[in-house]
Amino acid sequence: MNTTELVEAVAAAQGVTKADAKKILDGFVDAIAIAAAKGEEISINGFGKFKVKVSPARDGRNPRTGEPMSIAASRKLGFTPAKAIKDKLNG
Repeated sequence: MNTTELVEAVAAAQGVTKADAKKILDGFVDAIAIAAAKGEEISINGFGKFKVKVSPARDGRNPRTGEPMSIAASRKLGFTPAKAIKDKLNG
């Protein structure tokens, strides 16, 4: 499912226009991105948790040349599904 299909599904389920559903979805995504940038955990009951994970700097190798290289520290956004979602996925 892509963004357009998700917007159509939300609009149909909630009885709103596609434009309104798109604004709501964009607001939802922006709110998650802003909270994640602050390092906050986002918990949505019945859906799951978005959590910022920190990867420390480390040494690695260039896979093409084999040369040693340093990999910078970074932050990643992880998602852990709620039990209800896991149950739907596994029957």
